[in-house]
Amino acid sequence: MLGAAGLLRGRRATTHWMSLPMLAAFGCEPVAERVVVDGNVITGGGVTAGIDFALTVAGELLGAEAAERIQLGMEYDPHPPFDAGSPERAGASVVDAVCKAAAARQTEREVEIERATARFASR
Repeated sequence: MLGAAGLLRGRRATTHWMSLPMLAAFGCEPVAERVVVDGNVITGGGVTAGIDFALTVAGELLGAEAAERIQLGMEYDPHPPFDAGSPERAGASVVDAVCKAAAARQTEREVEIERATARFASR
């Protein structure tokens, strides 16, 4: 959405690791981080990075102590039972299986990105 609206052009941004390379189509620098703050634009990675994203926004808007109170209130102290939460740490067979399972969805996303960038370029 941010990319299609032209809000990522010239900025650093992140998203889920499987879609990260697609960000370049929107004129931004893809960054493999859970949360990226670039000026007044904040982007986040995968599902659990959404919590980090929300705490970052809270910190930006309300200050670090308020974000810490929110974090404690929701007892966000992650200790995942497996160390496969990123493609760098997951085994090759796990990464391969996840990529294969998501291939059709990723292809659909690429088509939609092509459409979005074409619409944006025609403005």
